Amino acid sequence: MKRATLKLVSIASASLLMAACGSDDTAAEEDTTVFEEMDYTITGIEPGSGITESARNTLDIYDNLEGWELQESSTGGMMVELQQAYENEEPIIITGWQPHYIFEIYDLKILEDPKEGFGAAENIHTMTRTGLAEDMPDATAILDNFAWETEDMQQIVLAAQDVSFEEAAQNWYDENQDLVSEWTNGVPKSDGQEIDLISMPWDTERASAHVMSLTLENHGFDVNVTSVDPSVLFQALAVGEADATVTPWLPTTHGAFMEEYGDDLVDLGPNLPGAVSGLVVPAYMDIDSIEDIPAK
Repeated sequence: MKRATLKLVSIASASLLMAACGSDDTAAEEDTTVFEEMDYTITGIEPGSGITESARNTLDIYDNLEGWELQESSTGGMMVELQQAYENEEPIIITGWQPHYIFEIYDLKILEDPKEGFGAAENIHTMTRTGLAEDMPDATAILDNFAWETEDMQQIVLAAQDVSFEEAAQNWYDENQDLVSEWTNGVPKSDGQEIDLISMPWDTERASAHVMSLTLENHGFDVNVTSVDPSVLFQALAVGEADATVTPWLPTTHGAFMEEYGDDLVDLGPNLPGAVSGLVVPAYMDIDSIEDIPAK
């Protein structure tokens, strides 16, 4: 009787082992099928952009990405592809960055990048021209106090898809007075002193520029905002043609401009920490790192 019991246990154990092996094989096949559906292609944005160059670098340094291709498109084209895939719960890998309002619309994750193909996490900084602290100490104090989170910026950019940036920023400003008061607390109001802010034509930077403009205006300053390309922005600050900015990404995105002009301007430090770019997937995909992506 004991022998029969042992035999039955042995047979059951063998069956479970075979089932387990079969499950692993099936899972592996399913994983392969998922990436075959994607034709081993990463959906990118504009050729020549910094994130596109980082994506190409990433394809080169990860052995498991051998055979993968980067489909260069446009930011708008990438977002259409993401929307279609997400609505059908289909697999997709895109090049993305945060802050970006798509993280407010979709449940996404940026894949871990242990080899830093996209570089380390960045911070968005506040900078001024040399001498602003002496000329406008109260404005400089507000600029120096300015600090917010990724979610704040993303909320404005998302809202601005339906209304103007001015209205989206105003609504956020009105709803977040507790935070705004931390930037202005103890700073005397101005009597109309003029200050020139300089920004960049990116949606995230338009959000921060509008919020800072509202903050200074409501504290009595006469604010002008000019949007220019990054190279012009750094040069304008360095020669004193603009007073301040809340938009540069460091150390990577605008690092080259900082090396060229950094000695001639004042860096007040980060106003938004942890800006990140990388490969992005919907949360329903069962991968967490670039190293989880199988080779073709």
